[in-house]
Amino acid sequence: VAKQALSFPCSFSFEVLENIILLGHKGAYFVERFLGEGTFGKVAKCTNLSTNKEVAIKIIKNGFNKTAEDEIKALTEISKLDAHKYSLVKYVEWFHYNSHVCIVFEMLDQSLFDFMKDRSSLPLFLHEIRAIAWQLLISLKGLKSINLVHCDIKLDNIMLVNQVSEPFRVKLIDFGLASKTTDIQTGTRLQNICFRAPEVILGLPLDERLDMWTVGYVLALLYTGFYILPRDSEFNIIRTEENSKVVWKLDTPEQRSKKSGEQVKDKLDLEQLIDLLKRMLEVDPNKRISPNDALRHPFFDLEKKTPKISKPQEKGAVEVHQQTAAKEVPSVPQGPATNPQERSSNKNKKSLVQQQKAEKRKAPAASRKRTNSDRQSQDQEKSWQMEAAVKKKRKS
Repeated sequence: VAKQALSFPCSFSFEVLENIILLGHKGAYFVERFLGEGTFGKVAKCTNLSTNKEVAIKIIKNGFNKTAEDEIKALTEISKLDAHKYSLVKYVEWFHYNSHVCIVFEMLDQSLFDFMKDRSSLPLFLHEIRAIAWQLLISLKGLKSINLVHCDIKLDNIMLVNQVSEPFRVKLIDFGLASKTTDIQTGTRLQNICFRAPEVILGLPLDERLDMWTVGYVLALLYTGFYILPRDSEFNIIRTEENSKVVWKLDTPEQRSKKSGEQVKDKLDLEQLIDLLKRMLEVDPNKRISPNDALRHPFFDLEKKTPKISKPQEKGAVEVHQQTAAKEVPSVPQGPATNPQERSSNKNKKSLVQQQKAEKRKAPAASRKRTNSDRQSQDQEKSWQMEAAVKKKRKS
């Protein structure tokens, strides 16, 4: 890929359709359907006819040759890293189709934007935020090692790998605006306004620390379920940051309990999350936490449980609910394990369960068993009640 010339024919048609075959250098790709369309082009779900594996192909519109060239250069740099280890999308190849630039990636699940939309923006649980935070910080660590800045981190560009088999395993995608640290010019307008770092708004010198701000903002959004800063103008964003120190909405566990009426079970964990977010959302980039320091933060105590899947929590609630039959997240890099406090609480839970079982054994057998005739009579009674309700409704 590195030796391939980056030449882009100039034409302004956009004629890529479903059910056609795109010929690449590493295979022929059958276009199944389009997953989405943006300013720069379309993304299609395709099948590599040689391997029968699904891939995602970004088909860039003509007229955006510079964008395509920049993204390919960034992806070539990223190829030096282990995509799995650093939670980055796996880049396969690029080629031309009818003067369009086509970039092939591994197939992923859905974006965090769509995921949050599907759950009506209900906040995530603490263990879910921890899993996502760890992986994104690993991504920033990897990008910093090759002096690359993403410049466009947002919910849309963070993809779940496979929420069914690998819940809350994520990868960073879309490097169309990525740039070498030394190539970012002061005053460059970068990032979506919702996630824009203060130094970008103020026209200050820029580097990889702007990505740390954005990841912190993403995590705050997952924690609260809403955008913590205005989205209408840069002036209002800066005014809010200056007056509120950014994190005024990130309540302490006590404040959250008072507002929601629920008792927070693990106050220390929540305090650590809020402390980490404050360090990531430091307005002064010189004081903002680095990826390495963030990964060493107590919030990622390696004795905490591996993140588990759970039902959406109620809006505004921050209690860490214990999921008894939760499915563990596989493949989260260096996933945290159980700490002594959680082991102690688990022992208490076990003893409580044992007491309940003992009480049940003492209870009369007749109170615990239901015969088939009992079940049938209850089912018949329910059926009669339903029929009576239907007849009553018809008469009315």
